[in-house]
Amino acid sequence: MTRAQPQPAASPRLAHEPDVPVQARIDRLPLLPMHRKAVLLVGAGLLFDAYETFLAGTVSQVLQDEFLLSGSALELVLASAFIGQVIGSVAMGRFADRFGRKKSFVVNLLMYSVFTLAGAFAVDPTTMAIFRFLAGLGIGAEFTLADSYLSELLPAAHRGRQIAWAYTVSFLGIPLVGFLALWLVPLHPLGVAGWRWLFVIGALGSGLTWSIRRALPESPRWLASKGRTEEADGIVGAMERQATGPLLPTQAVTAPAPVRAGTSPLRRRTVMAWVLSGTQAVGYYGFGTLAPLVLTAKGFPLIHSLAYTAVSYLGYPLGSLLSVPVVERFERKYLIMVLAGLMAACGLGFGLGSTGPAIVVCGFAYTLVSNLFSNTYHIYLAEQYPTHLRGAAVGAAYAVGKSVTAALPFLLLPLLHAQGAGPMFATIAAVMLLLIVNVATLGPRTTGRAIDIFQTDGQELS
Repeated sequence: MTRAQPQPAASPRLAHEPDVPVQARIDRLPLLPMHRKAVLLVGAGLLFDAYETFLAGTVSQVLQDEFLLSGSALELVLASAFIGQVIGSVAMGRFADRFGRKKSFVVNLLMYSVFTLAGAFAVDPTTMAIFRFLAGLGIGAEFTLADSYLSELLPAAHRGRQIAWAYTVSFLGIPLVGFLALWLVPLHPLGVAGWRWLFVIGALGSGLTWSIRRALPESPRWLASKGRTEEADGIVGAMERQATGPLLPTQAVTAPAPVRAGTSPLRRRTVMAWVLSGTQAVGYYGFGTLAPLVLTAKGFPLIHSLAYTAVSYLGYPLGSLLSVPVVERFERKYLIMVLAGLMAACGLGFGLGSTGPAIVVCGFAYTLVSNLFSNTYHIYLAEQYPTHLRGAAVGAAYAVGKSVTAALPFLLLPLLHAQGAGPMFATIAAVMLLLIVNVATLGPRTTGRAIDIFQTDGQELS
């Protein structure tokens, strides 16, 4: 693993220069209050995205008992939200490239809030699957929009660390749903089943986030890519006026080289991004959505399974917090490879464990490492494309990952029931090895580099 290249020393503060593009002006800024506010608000939306993503898996055993689910019915309920996310990530990614990141944020969170609340009133597996699918349309866009927006708003020197902070906020949602389920599932507050309150809490929280996130500015990089230079200049000018310290020197290459969809650099990156997104989904969601069912298959009672899952989920925010000082210190390409190998090892330990303490330790280690990995993956994926393509291209890559995630219940549950947890996690480990080979051979180096510069003298940066 190699250390990232050091950032250039600060220079005396520069006044606005008309010939310096918006992209270069953003990258020479220090970290501002506007940046921190955006990171917090985007992180809050991602928190309820993570909450919702892990909700069905956390209460899967309860839903199985409530609706008498078996076989393909359970698999469909678990997969329905991810099927919606496939469509949502593609559709909203294109919407964001055409109409802007800010408008897309408003649409996707509103959709998620409404249909998550509707899920609380599902009366049978069919209505639950429908509401989960419709909520998934909004959820699927959140990663695409968050990664694109923050990578475009933040300076290159702070991009990785601040996106990691946003995801650290978001991953508090996973232990939140775990411990709320442990508390509410056995209860019937106001005569309503406790699992239904979990859906209500998620909807109300995301609705509050929707109401305050509308104060965010539009992405100035996106505005500039659409020729709306006056608006972009106004936003960046306001950011420059907030800066109290010196600005970094303008990078030697100040304008993005023209890169069209379908060119060789983007084809290589797209193959890498799609394979990375598909394989990481197996490792990340193969554990997160199926852990309670794995524990039930091992013979643990429901309440013990929920307790072990909730404790294991504490690794998600802690791993994300640990990523904050790491993602800028090491080259992200190599960090992804090392962490994927550690996920494979921890997953095998969880699958083969037979005692409560061993399972909790391996589960906690898995979630901690997987969120170090996840944050690095989100940053790395958004760094692969120029601004005018970023929303659609990142959305398409996420759609690949969500498609694989939607298929996981149909692929891994039969393997779990037929062969047990050990062979299931051995399969996941083999997929993670494929991920490592893919990134090693096709992945470019990105840490500390300007996200709008893809070619110098006709050669792809690598």
